[in-house]
Amino acid sequence: MPTKNLDPINTFPVQQFIQTVKSADASRAKDIRIDIENAKRLAFTLGEVMSRLNGDMEQFIKEHVQNIDNEPVEVQLDGGADWK
Repeated sequence: MPTKNLDPINTFPVQQFIQTVKSADASRAKDIRIDIENAKRLAFTLGEVMSRLNGDMEQFIKEHVQNIDNEPVEVQLDGGADWK
């Protein structure tokens, strides 16, 4: 199995954006402004997070589908005796 790159993702731009939104909401602001450098950092961080989640999900599915495919399926028919 290949080794995964588990370097931590710097989520500070996301945290900073969330704090900006909270502050704007608390002050009942109608909009927020973000400079292009912070916007680029936020976009890059969100891309990293989504890529990591996608890779993790693909790995999870790959590992668990093999287990599901190998499990027998048991079906019991009782003629509906306890059906209400």
